[in-house]
Parts: sequence; C-alpha cells; structure tokens
Amino acid sequence: MLGLSKKDTSFLVAVIFLTLATPILLQPFPEGSALAQFNAGYPDLMQRFAIYGIFAIGFNILFGLTGYLSFGHAAFLGVGSYSVVWMYKLLSYNVLPGLILAVILSALFALLIGYISLRRSGIYFSILTLAFAQMSFNLAYSVLTPLTNGETGLQVYTDDPQVLMSAGSPNSPHFFGIVMNESTKLELGGWQFTFSNGYYFCAIIAIVVFYISMRIFRSPFGIMLRAIKTNQTRMNYTGLNPRPYTLAAFVISGMYAGLAGGLLASMDPLAGAERMQWTASGEVVLMTILGGAGTLMGPVLGAGFIKYFENIFSKINDNILHAWFSALPDGLEDAIVFLLHPFIGKGWHLTLGLLFMLVVIFLPGGLIEGGSRIGNWVTGKNRKKKPDAGSDTHPTSTTNVN
Repeated sequence: MLGLSKKDTSFLVAVIFLTLATPILLQPFPEGSALAQFNAGYPDLMQRFAIYGIFAIGFNILFGLTGYLSFGHAAFLGVGSYSVVWMYKLLSYNVLPGLILAVILSALFALLIGYISLRRSGIYFSILTLAFAQMSFNLAYSVLTPLTNGETGLQVYTDDPQVLMSAGSPNSPHFFGIVMNESTKLELGGWQFTFSNGYYFCAIIAIVVFYISMRIFRSPFGIMLRAIKTNQTRMNYTGLNPRPYTLAAFVISGMYAGLAGGLLASMDPLAGAERMQWTASGEVVLMTILGGAGTLMGPVLGAGFIKYFENIFSKINDNILHAWFSALPDGLEDAIVFLLHPFIGKGWHLTLGLLFMLVVIFLPGGLIEGGSRIGNWVTGKNRKKKPDAGSDTHPTSTTNVN
C-alpha cells in the first residue's frame, strides 16, 4: 500500500494509530492523583512533540543517512517561523499560505548554505553550518530588524494590512476556519482528555512527512545516501559524484526544518531570533542521537523524550517530592529530597545529560536499540539454545577436524 512493503505498511499503520491516540496515551494517570504530574496530554506539549518530531525526522535524513552533521539547522527553523508570521501580517491568519512560503524559503536558504558548506566534509562542514546559523541569528537579532523586529520578535498588530482578512474571519491562526487553539475536552471518571485542533493539524502533517521519509529511506536515493555515509571515497572511485545527492538531502532536511518552524508560528503567532540560536541546532542533534540516528522512528522518540523532560520533569520541585515521600519518617524524607533536589526542577538538564551519556555509552543505537534489546530478551531470541536431548555433549566425544 502507498508504495510500501507489507512490513512497512503495518509499521505506518501503527504509527498513525499511536499518533492519533496521543491525547489518550499521554494522560495515563487520573487528575488529582499524585502521579498526575507525569501526564503530558495538554495541547501545547502535544503540539511540540509533533513539531519537533518533524524537525528531527528531517535532520535524520541528512545526518542519519549521509553522516553529515549539521549544527545550523535552527536557521531554517527561524526562517519558517518568520515566513508564517509575515503571511499573518500581510494576508490573514490562515496558516496555509505561510506554511507554503516557509517550505519554499527554507529550501532556497538551504540550497545556498548547502552549496557552500558541502564543499567540505566532517568537522569543517559542521563548523560552516554553525557559522551560517550564528550569522542568521545575528542578522535576525540586530541587523534585519525591519523584517524580524529584532529582540522583541515579530508579531501581528491591529494596523497590519491583512488584505485577505474578512470581517468574520478568526483573529488567531486557523486552517480555513478550524482555529488552532480550540479544543474539545472529554472527561471519563478521573481522567480528562483534551483533543486539540492544533495538535491534530500538526499530527496529520507529521504523519505525511513521516511517510515521505519512509519512501526516501527505501528508495534508490536513500541507498545512495547510505553509500555516501559508508564510504564516500570508494563511491568517488566508481565515477559517481556524491555532491548532488548530499545537496538534495540537505535541502530536503532544511525544508523539514522550515516546516517545523512554520508550525511553531502556526500554534503561536510570534517569531523570535532565539529559534535560530546554536542551542536549538544542538537540541535536534541530541534528539536524533538519543532516539537512534539512521532509524525511522528514533528521532521522533528522541524529540518526545527531550520535550517531555523539558516540560514535565522540570516542573517537579521540592514540594512535590515532599508530598510523594510524606509517609516516610521526617529525617529519611528530608534526606531523599536533598539527594534528588539537584536532578529535578531547574536541574533537569543534569538528569537529561546523565541519561544521554548512558545511552551513548551502552546503547549506541539510541532508544531504538534499547527497545530492540528488550524485545529480543522478551522473545528469547538472544538466549542460548539448549542442546538437544539426543546429542552427545560429553567432552571426550568431541572430534577435532583440521
């Protein structure tokens, strides 16, 4: 189906189901319970899971398939955000024109940066992309202020033209009348599930771009990218020029990043230069490596993992810890809170860093490799086969054949 094998089709169906059921899956604990702190089923966070999943999927096409590590992908994220907000200011709050412009401008910008940066490889390529991203950040922050509004950020004002804005049009981002910030709540017992228009808009786009990435991975183009990653020198000896393939991968990856930036502005009509900082580029690198570079689902898992830590784990404070361990004696309770304090709240980066180190050391393939190992352990694939009852296992019966 859709040009995929039976196995890939089943995998895509599973991804579609999990994506659409996310508002339920991320709300496992009833409201008011002690564990409700770990629920992540509110719209803003779910949208970020989908958006940064798109960002990581696109980065994985470049890094996971070709092995080219870019530290400048945040530049395309910022271009996408600015494009969408400018369409709000000039046309209307409909997100479609802005997203189309975001993808086009990001592709052109990626073509320019890629054409120059891909003249080098390895660490020199990474440094070039980082330099371009920092130049883009400084241009947006302090030079191109008529276009970006500098450090204040670009936003929509009442005196903007909005030539396509009719009297009855929504005054917030929408898709042909479907307002992004509107949602429906469903209460079942102690659970409250939120179904947001904005999340499902992002989720459907995420499913589409995930399908496109699957086709790229399975295509001859994807095989050529893997060949570049494996041994580019040997590929040159065969007479094949790898530059068109790497440039195409770079542009496609930049389009994904621009789309993700546009979706960020589709949820919140504001664009700032901070989205182009090097830290945003480093974040997508962590997402991809943590989940599993070169795998289909790994970058999405890595994006969700980091955004979960950033938004959920960081909110755990000493008061919550005292509530959890209140049944313990006071001295023991205070000792446990004291030990856990550096790893929660503002110290969540420390916990994430330690987990990232453990993954890199023990699971070089990321979370996907960890899941594969657990699956093999459960199914018994890695267990040694016991000798057959009728086989002769006595040491003296072993024959050495040279």
